[in-house]
Amino acid sequence: MPLRPIRLGVQVEPQHATYSTIRDTVRELEQLGVDILFNWDHFFPLSGDRDGLHFESWTELGSWAELTSRVEFGCLVNCNSYRNPDLQADMARTLDHISGGRFIFGTGSGWFEKDYDEYGYEFGTAGQRLDALAEAMPRIEQRWAKLNPPPTRRIPVLIGGGGEKKTLRIVARHADIWHSFTSVDELPRKLGILAEHGAAVGRDTSEIEISNELRGRHEADADAMVEAGVTLFTLGLTGPQYDLEKVKRWLAWRDRANG
Repeated sequence: MPLRPIRLGVQVEPQHATYSTIRDTVRELEQLGVDILFNWDHFFPLSGDRDGLHFESWTELGSWAELTSRVEFGCLVNCNSYRNPDLQADMARTLDHISGGRFIFGTGSGWFEKDYDEYGYEFGTAGQRLDALAEAMPRIEQRWAKLNPPPTRRIPVLIGGGGEKKTLRIVARHADIWHSFTSVDELPRKLGILAEHGAAVGRDTSEIEISNELRGRHEADADAMVEAGVTLFTLGLTGPQYDLEKVKRWLAWRDRANG
């Protein structure tokens, strides 16, 4: 059994569904016993009709903070480009208070060009967006220390992405959770690189929780990921109707894995 408990996070993708369907799904997922609820930070669907139904992330998370009472929740992941870093910190602190200390600040550098073009943000290059994330994280942390009232807890930071030179360096410096879609064969090498970045900034990266996605994978894959060090597993669900049978299957696996 791993040192950390195995946790299951479900991403309720805010696409192709009415808000009432999303709301009912969130309530049912909490009742089923998932550990974390996520949405994503986009302005348009990522699959199906690219102009289909869609809702904004942070506004939706405000409703989740009131709809739920037990689960942690957040975005998988926030796009750093869309909001001033100090504003992100304040929004996160507010959600932390609304929920009584259950918000996870999941963030990344952004990648979906249609969002940028349609909403008037400069897309730039992947490297520029990662540099902006690296610059934003200290500002976010500094703003949390200044806010009145302060957050109710040290807000956990989840950083998504698998880039070895920049992303993992940001993870080593700032993250409590690292999320990626890395294959089980690649995980040992990536974790070695993460440890090297940690050594460079004086951080023991074994304290960072490792997260990965379950969609398209089987229980044997998940077992191998646990052996490689993954303890947080995410499962993406898309609208218009969210298939909760998959969630029940993975909850049963989680419970077996936790013994």
